[in-house]
Amino acid sequence: MIKEKLNLVPHLPGSYQMKDKNGVIIYVGKAKDLKNRLSSYFTGRVTGKTKKLVSEIVDFEYIVTSSELESFILEINLIKKYDPKYNILLRDDKSYPYIQYRRDPHPMLKVVRYLHVKKSNGKHLFGPYVNAYAARRMVNLINRLYPLRKCDNLGKDVCLFYHIHECLGYCVKNTSAYEINKMEEEILAILNGNDDILINKLMGLIQKHSENMNYEVALELKNELDYIKIVMEKQKVELHDFINRDVINYYFQNGFISIEIFFIRNGKLVGQKNNIMPVNDDYIDDIESYVALFYSKHEVPKEIITTSELNLDVLSSVLNTKVINVTKGDKKRILDLAYTNAKISLENNFETITREIERTSGANEELEELLGIKINRIDSFDNSNLFGSYAVSGMVVYKDGKPSKNDYRKYKVSVDVNDDYHTMKEVTYRRYYRALIEHTELPDLILADGGITQVNAIKETLESLGLDKKIKVCGMIKNDKHRTNELLDGDTLETIPIERTSNVFHYLTRIQDEVHRYTINYHRTLRSKGSISSLLDNIEGIGAVRKKELIKRFGSVKKMSEASVEELKEIVPENVAVNIGKYLTDFLNKNVD
Repeated sequence: MIKEKLNLVPHLPGSYQMKDKNGVIIYVGKAKDLKNRLSSYFTGRVTGKTKKLVSEIVDFEYIVTSSELESFILEINLIKKYDPKYNILLRDDKSYPYIQYRRDPHPMLKVVRYLHVKKSNGKHLFGPYVNAYAARRMVNLINRLYPLRKCDNLGKDVCLFYHIHECLGYCVKNTSAYEINKMEEEILAILNGNDDILINKLMGLIQKHSENMNYEVALELKNELDYIKIVMEKQKVELHDFINRDVINYYFQNGFISIEIFFIRNGKLVGQKNNIMPVNDDYIDDIESYVALFYSKHEVPKEIITTSELNLDVLSSVLNTKVINVTKGDKKRILDLAYTNAKISLENNFETITREIERTSGANEELEELLGIKINRIDSFDNSNLFGSYAVSGMVVYKDGKPSKNDYRKYKVSVDVNDDYHTMKEVTYRRYYRALIEHTELPDLILADGGITQVNAIKETLESLGLDKKIKVCGMIKNDKHRTNELLDGDTLETIPIERTSNVFHYLTRIQDEVHRYTINYHRTLRSKGSISSLLDNIEGIGAVRKKELIKRFGSVKKMSEASVEELKEIVPENVAVNIGKYLTDFLNKNVD
């Protein structure tokens, strides 16, 4: 069928989607010439990741576009939509922290994540800060040096920060625009890279506290000064035009790409990011996709410098910024430095990365061979009913050998707490009935943390839903050391021994430990909330609404007992807050050994 479809593919630009036996899109690509690109997968010599991809392709689709730019945009949108397993993805990539200064209604400084920022007048964004600790430390230092607003919700009276001269008392006082303008000017200058203002202000305060014999405070400020100087030392790679830009380069070897990004803000190197990933043979396409996806989660700078091998015009249009290559001068030196860092990172980490692949996707391939099926996704279930209460189940998901935590699920169970068989039936029915209704991804393999009872329960559920021929079921049978040493095949009900030294043994052990941990933690959370709820019923002035808000806010008896009256007053009246603190403190004192 593939060869026949290839004959019909036109020599036009577009995006193509590779599908596996279940019709799941496993790779999305783009091409100037769809005919030539698609033919290269099936008629040319392929290696590494591409070889594995081709082994799973049973069908493909394509969409013709009018230009290469359109095909690139379509490719990125399809990758976001389908999350294909063979594309370079940013599943573990979190948005970097930024420092946000805002003036309206009062001057305030805080750490934010870019995805949660809504730009508007009066707001200034600085970053990214690769090191979240550095961002928080800078915010804390500036808040200490300048009397900015500190609290999210204004009170009815001034707080401690006002009395120690770290706030102007915005909650009760009208502050002068001149005073705020002067403070704002200095803060923005500091965040734009003027370190002299920060250093001079710190040195002045150190001297003042030393003269007043406040040696402890002076020492704290000196430590901050030393930290700032260390940060400045690390920012010696400089361009002197004060433009925010990123520099991107890469190094390819043995089927892996190492991508290095330098973040240069106001002419100074403020951080870097490195990613090492296995790629397909057409790795330039993978890099371009990676760059476009990266900036869908991060602020786009005014300029990006990268290698001429990438399609600079298309990237410029997609990212709506200047994407250029340079051949000489300081910018070329920094571009080469990014290449050197990418090369060193791959060479230094190659053995670690290959070992990690062996224990994840490699172990998954060994399990495929053992069971005689292709496995992309594994769902694993466990039940918990400790102490005969709060029966729950947990499901963890592994994709290509790695945990996919966004797909984890928790279940409260309505059946009798000691009925493991019907617990498993209820949970798996809820899980896969919903998957069928919503057309979400199904697993290739279900692993039950148990033996024949759990396996039979799952098999009956799948049969009732018409999925028994599509999904393999196995039980993880433990030895006397609570380690999986055999698999119970749900089709034959025969046991398959697992060699203790094999990658499969360690793989199954990780899955077993993870699903057990996840389920037990959920069970403990419910028990803890149940205990809190019972205790709060004994305190006068707490009804259903207040009880729910208190549990949501504090989560445990210990945290609630440690909360101040001021914190509790945000939810309940002062007299009730006092009663809560006294009652819970007495309770803990009586129940701690």
